[in-house]
Amino acid sequence: MLLRAQHGEGQLSGQTADGRAGIRAVFARPDYRRLWAARTASAAGDAFATVALSLLVLELTGSGLGVAGVVAAEIVPVLLLGPVAGIVVDRWRPVPVMVCADLVRMVCALSLPLALGSVPGVYALAFAMSAASVFFNPAAGSTLPSMVGSEELVAANSGIWSAAVFVQIVLAPAAGAMVLVAGYAPAFWVNAASFAVSALVLRKLRVVRAGSAGTSRDGWWPRAREGFVLLGRHRVLRALAVGQLFAALSAGATSALLVVYVKDRLGLDSRGYGLALALIGAGAVVGPLVLSRFVSNPRRPAFVFGPYLLRAAVDGVLAFTLSPVLALGALAGYGLGTSTGAVTFNSLLQAETPAEARGRIFTAFDVIWQIGRLVSLGIGGFFADRAGLPVVYASGAVLLTAAAIIGWTSLRAAD
Repeated sequence: MLLRAQHGEGQLSGQTADGRAGIRAVFARPDYRRLWAARTASAAGDAFATVALSLLVLELTGSGLGVAGVVAAEIVPVLLLGPVAGIVVDRWRPVPVMVCADLVRMVCALSLPLALGSVPGVYALAFAMSAASVFFNPAAGSTLPSMVGSEELVAANSGIWSAAVFVQIVLAPAAGAMVLVAGYAPAFWVNAASFAVSALVLRKLRVVRAGSAGTSRDGWWPRAREGFVLLGRHRVLRALAVGQLFAALSAGATSALLVVYVKDRLGLDSRGYGLALALIGAGAVVGPLVLSRFVSNPRRPAFVFGPYLLRAAVDGVLAFTLSPVLALGALAGYGLGTSTGAVTFNSLLQAETPAEARGRIFTAFDVIWQIGRLVSLGIGGFFADRAGLPVVYASGAVLLTAAAIIGWTSLRAAD
């Protein structure tokens, strides 16, 4: 592995007073700045694409089921191509994989204005863009541990996460206004431009390929099997996988049904739903920035699985309260818990995964997440109709609590 010893580094510019690496420390690294700029540009373009795609499909189909079809078109490629993408990332250098994925996504975004009147065409292009992302995401995740030390992973992930959430919060209303004033095509052009910028920035990224996966002559299936065997035998990775599955089983339904919760249970209109999303986003932006000031060790169970308990508490509040003030305040805490948990979870995953297997392990976690989401959406929708929203959110609280307990005890045992 190319990870540096956790306490083997000298003092870095931007560290906190007690030696913890902060945001300024990782931004002092040119390669990190390039990766951060590329990810932020892509997130900005995604804000326009997400809004434009949802509105376009709703206009073409006139149904929520049609919009759900776009979500399915984005999830299915992960399930179909995840194992293949993991092997590709482990066999070849990550930078060319990311650049090629960006170029494919750019072409798809440029093609979307040509399919404005065709629902199958929009679905097909959404599928292709998601398929390229299946290769981009694990490649991007595998580069970060190679350019920063393990004590800097929390700060590095915090910088990328907070910037992505911030630009999406700021630009989503602008995307809606652009669609209203100029139509759908300009929004997709902005998305295409963001992928072009990302590809240009990433071309100059210098990342040393770790391990010998690129020269291995093993077949594809043995390489894929090695990844599953490693995931099953590694106690920390196994604990993270359980947490990932339980969290997906919870969040898939509770997130999708939030708009119904705000309208039917709290009695608020679309402005109330917008406020709920804004509060979640505000917590999600602030959380990692605060976290990076106090945490550098990604292996502390309290900071990896503690946020699960915070999110469980929020789901518990939503299950029983009818107060809009209390519910909206809890949602800000949900954003905080989601973002800090994602940063520490990903940092620990990057620190523990052997360099030569990062692609396969990271895509395995993506597959686990998407499978959990799909199951949760189906079961959650059924219980919402039959038993009511409180049962869905109470079940989410139970699942997140179970994830925290199992993950916490497993990680402490591994340490």
